Amino acid sequence: MSGFTLGLAILGGLVLAALVAWNAWTTRRSLPRQPEAPTTVAEEMATRPMERTEPVLDDDPLDAPLAPIPPPEKKLGLDALIDAIAQIAVDGPVSGEAALAALPPTRRAGSKPFAIEGRNEATGEWETPRAGQRYVAFQAGVQLANRSGALNDIEFSEFVVKAQAFADAVNGSAEFPEMRDEVGRARELDQFAGSHDAQLGFTLRARNAAWSPGYVQQSAARFGFLPGAIPGRLVLPASAAGGPPILGLSFSTQAALSEDPAHSAIRDLTLSLDVTHVPRAEQPFMRMRDAAVALAASMDGLITDDNGQVIPVEALDRIGADLEHLYDTLDARDLSAGSPQARRLFS
Repeated sequence: MSGFTLGLAILGGLVLAALVAWNAWTTRRSLPRQPEAPTTVAEEMATRPMERTEPVLDDDPLDAPLAPIPPPEKKLGLDALIDAIAQIAVDGPVSGEAALAALPPTRRAGSKPFAIEGRNEATGEWETPRAGQRYVAFQAGVQLANRSGALNDIEFSEFVVKAQAFADAVNGSAEFPEMRDEVGRARELDQFAGSHDAQLGFTLRARNAAWSPGYVQQSAARFGFLPGAIPGRLVLPASAAGGPPILGLSFSTQAALSEDPAHSAIRDLTLSLDVTHVPRAEQPFMRMRDAAVALAASMDGLITDDNGQVIPVEALDRIGADLEHLYDTLDARDLSAGSPQARRLFS
C-alpha cells in the first residue's frame, strides 16, 4: 500500500470517527434533561413512579407514637348568600334513615348544585341527613350561580319539584321563595362573579434543551410541589389540611404516561392559580411569582403568556397589585377568596 493510499485511509478513519462523535454529541444534546440523583425525600418521591402502597405495621409500635387522626372536613352547607332556600316544616321528628330514603337520586337541578339539610334534634345544627339521627326540620337549597351561569327558570322549577317530592315523602310542608326574586338575585350574583373571577396562568418555556418528566418533577419538588392525582399535574399543597391546593403545575399527560419517560420531551409547563379558591393569607400570588421566577432560573426557561410573549418581572408585580383590589372587593361582598361561599360560587 502506497503512502498516499495509507494517508487517505487514515484520513477516512478520522472523518468517520469525527462523524460518530458528532452524531453521539447531537443525540445526547437532543435528549431531554434528566433528573439528578435525588438528594431529599421529596425529590425521591417526585421522581419515583406513583405506586399504590399498603400500610405496614411497625415491629414495635411503642417506638413510633401514632399521629392524631385529622377531623373530617366539614361539608360546605347551604348559605342564603348564594343559595335559594326552601324551608320544610315537619309534624314530628324524622329519622335519618327515612330522610336518606327520601333524598332525590341526583344532587343537581340542571347545572346547579342542589342539597337538603336537616336540623339535628340532639345538636340543633343543620347537616346532611345521617343514619341514626333524628331531624325536627329540613331545608332544601339550590345554588344561585356558578361558572356555568345564573340559575334560570327551568332550573328553579326542577329545584321546586325535587324539594316538594322530598317534603311529601317525610310528611312535611315546603315553603318556597318567589321564583322571580331568586332568579333576579341569581343574575345579579352571576354578573358580580363574572366580573371578579380570576384564574391566572403562566407558561414556562424551555430556552434550549427540553425537559423530561422526571426532571420537571424533581425541579418542582425543590419548591414544595407534590404529585397530584392526575398524571402530568403537580400541586403546591395548602398550609391547612383539607384546603384546596395553592398552585398547580401541569405538563403533557401523554409525556407523563409515556413508556419511556426519559425520552419524553417537555418544552412548556403551565403554572396556575385559581385566585378565588385560595385564602388571601396564603399569599398565593407572591408564591406563584416566586415559584415562576425560581423555576425559570433553575430549569433554563422563560416566563411567558399564552401567546408566547415573555412576561417581565415588573409586569408580575403589577398583577399582584391588581389582585389586592380584587381581594378587597370580595371581602366587602362576604365572598372572601378561599371561603366556602367563594369556592362554591366560583366552581
